[in-house]
Amino acid sequence: MSTLSVDPMMLHAWLAARSIARGLPAPVPEHGGFRVETHTDEEIRRWVFPRVGTGLVELGRTIHEPLHLLKLCGPADALLASLPHGWQLHPPTYFMTATTGWTERPLPAGYSVEVSRRDTVIELRVMSDSGDLAASGYAAETAHAFIYDRIITAPDHRRKGLGHVVMAGLSRARQNPDIPQLLVATEEGRALYSTLGWRTLSPYSTASIMAG
Repeated sequence: MSTLSVDPMMLHAWLAARSIARGLPAPVPEHGGFRVETHTDEEIRRWVFPRVGTGLVELGRTIHEPLHLLKLCGPADALLASLPHGWQLHPPTYFMTATTGWTERPLPAGYSVEVSRRDTVIELRVMSDSGDLAASGYAAETAHAFIYDRIITAPDHRRKGLGHVVMAGLSRARQNPDIPQLLVATEEGRALYSTLGWRTLSPYSTASIMAG
């Protein structure tokens, strides 16, 4: 078996806060990882594992339909090697953390920021003067983690620093500066966050059964 990629408690903290941010059921310990019921058009459920183990290997043998995702805090090749024929890898992503806040940058001319909070979930929207939703993002805070989720900049408004505005605005909403900040980044996002002091905890690899 592989060595532990991330602390299971930290992984659970991220999943629990992400479920809060998305209005999903809380993660359930199962097969040595955590199961989350998502029930969207793209995904029925997911299991997330801190490492390769017998639970992951055995679970992979029981799944025969698409839309059931297996995720591993570890290399994509290790995940694929643990699964039978018929599974395919998704584009790479990365589990990341930070302990510091964001350096403030001026909001570009022609934009405004709207922030709303519902219990422990924060939503930030950057609007253009023409009324377009230029960028947005969510965060959720628990006793164990502050997580960033669904950070998006519309194609017509990229390369203006709006993603940084979203992250900085969400970071300001933190009430406990001592808990870790966590997110899962794409390859492009990882390059950006790394320049801003974020650290990669592990690859965050995903596989699912091929449709058809």
